[in-house]
Amino acid sequence: MPTELSAAPVLSTPAEYIFEKAASIPTEITQRPDGELREIYEIERTARELRQGKWKRIGLQFPDSMLRDAPWVVEALHKEFASLPKDSEEGVPQPTERIWILADTSYSACCVDEIAAEHADAQVVVHYGRSCLSPTSRLPVIYVFTHHKLDLESVRDAFIKEFPNKDSQIVLMADVTYQSHVPPLASSLSDLGYTNLLSTAIIHDPSGTIPNRKLVSPRSPSSEPSPEVNLKEYSVFHISVPPTALLLALNSRVASLHIHPTPSSPFSQNYASTQRLLSRRYGKLLTLATAGIIGILVNTLSVSNYLSSIDSIRKQISAAGKKSYTVVVGKLNPAKLANFAEVEGWVVIGCWESSLVEDDAGFFQPVITPFELEAALKSDEERVWTGEWWGGIEGVKDPDMVKQKKQEDEDNEEEPSGNKDGEEFDSEEESAPPEFDLRTGKLVSSSRPMRVRTQEKRDDSNGKDKNGEEEGTKSRSSGALTLRQKAGELAMVNGVVSPGAEYLRSQRTWQGLGSDYNTEETSTAIQQGRSGVARGYAVGEGNRR
Repeated sequence: MPTELSAAPVLSTPAEYIFEKAASIPTEITQRPDGELREIYEIERTARELRQGKWKRIGLQFPDSMLRDAPWVVEALHKEFASLPKDSEEGVPQPTERIWILADTSYSACCVDEIAAEHADAQVVVHYGRSCLSPTSRLPVIYVFTHHKLDLESVRDAFIKEFPNKDSQIVLMADVTYQSHVPPLASSLSDLGYTNLLSTAIIHDPSGTIPNRKLVSPRSPSSEPSPEVNLKEYSVFHISVPPTALLLALNSRVASLHIHPTPSSPFSQNYASTQRLLSRRYGKLLTLATAGIIGILVNTLSVSNYLSSIDSIRKQISAAGKKSYTVVVGKLNPAKLANFAEVEGWVVIGCWESSLVEDDAGFFQPVITPFELEAALKSDEERVWTGEWWGGIEGVKDPDMVKQKKQEDEDNEEEPSGNKDGEEFDSEEESAPPEFDLRTGKLVSSSRPMRVRTQEKRDDSNGKDKNGEEEGTKSRSSGALTLRQKAGELAMVNGVVSPGAEYLRSQRTWQGLGSDYNTEETSTAIQQGRSGVARGYAVGEGNRR
C-alpha cells in the first residue's frame, strides 16, 4: 500500500551541500604520490619561469582530462612560490601571485584560450597537456606538455621488429607528451647500428615540413642535418597515436608512417586507413566546388594571424564569384550550424589541428580546411590531386598578391588581339560552359551568384543604370529588401546581392513570427470568456463551472 508524502520530494541538491568537497570520489590523482605529480606537471620549472617573468595574475589552462588535477597543481605552485626568494624593489615587497583555473575552453583545448584568460585579467597563461603550438596574438604562454611514463625497452623492440634493416632511412618522433623520451631512445638505437636515423626536437613552427618539429642527429641533438634531406625517402616511427590532422599531413609528406600506440593517447582512430581518409577529404571538397554560398567559420580568436586569414579567404571566395558569410559560434556542433540552412558548405578558420572536422561528426553540410577550399575554388582543369594536405590557416594565399603576380606574368606576354576588357568579360559570361556537380552529374545554375553583381558594376561605371537612365535621375531605396526583375536573379539588401536573403524569400518554409498573418482577414466580434478563480469559473452571465 503506497504511503502518503508529508512533504514534497527534494529534486535538487540542498544549498548547504552545493560547495561540499567530494573527497570520497575515487580518482586517479588520489593514488599518485606528490613526487610523481610534481614531475608530471613540472611544478619547479613552471614556478621558476613565472617568478622570472614577474607575472602576478596567472591563468592555468587544463584539458578536460586533467581538470581533476587542477586544485592540486594550484596548491603545489603556491608552495613552490613560497620556497623561492621573493622579488623586491628598494625594500618594498611585491604582491603575491594569484592563480585562476581556466576550464571549459572557448574553442579547442589544443589552443591557448586567451579569451578566458582575459576575463580573469591574467598576465600569462600556463597551458597544460598537448598543444598545437600555434602562435598567440596577445598573451605570453608557458607550455607544460606533462610527462608520461614509457617502457623504452618495449618501444625499442617494436622499432627493431618494424625496421630490421639498420641502413633504413628513419625519422623517430613522438607526441609532445612523450617528447622527453625521444633523445635517449634515439641514442640507444644509434648505438645499435642504425646509421640513417634522425630524431626530432620541438620548435614553434606549425607550418614546417613536420609541424612543430626540426630534424636533429641522435648523437648531437643540438645540431641539424644537412638541408638536402628529402623526407619522401624517409619512414617515420611515431610514438603514440597522433591527431588526425598530423596523421594526414605526415602521410602526404613521408615515404611511410609507423605508429607505436600508447595507453594514454587521446586519439584512437584507425590510422591504417589514412590514404582512404585522405581520399574522402578530396572528395568532400568537390561539394564546395559548386556551392554558391560558403560560410567562413571562425574557430579561434587567439591564433595570431586569424584576422588576415579571414580577409584573404573572403577575397578568394569573392574572386570565384561566390558569396561568403562569416560566422562565430564558439565550439562547433551540428545543431549550431544547422541554423544556417542557406550555407552550402563551411571553411574553418583555426589552428592546424582544429580546422579539421571529422567526417563522422554529423554535420549537415561539408566542413573543410582553407587548404581544401583553395583546391575547391579552382576550375576543373586546374584542380589536380597532388597528394598534399594541410589543415590550418598557415600558408593561406592573399588573392591580391596572386593576382598581381599573374598580371605581371601576363604583361610579359604579347597582348592578345580582339575585344577590350568589357567585351572580353561579356563574351566570357555568355560563353561560359555550364557547371555540373561532379558527384551527382546534375547541372548547377547557382554556383557563382556574384557574377551578376560584377556585371552590374561594369554597367554602373558607364554612368547609367540597368534601365538606361542617367545616374542620380531617380531615387533608390537604401534599406529595403527588393527583388530583381529578371528571373533567377537574387534579392538585394542595400544594393548588394544577398543570396541569403533570396534563400529566406524563396526556400525557407518558416520566415519568422507574423509571416503567416492574413491582412485581408475580417475581424470578429469580441466575446466574453471565462472569469474567476481556478475553483470555479464564471462564463458569460455569471454561470459557474
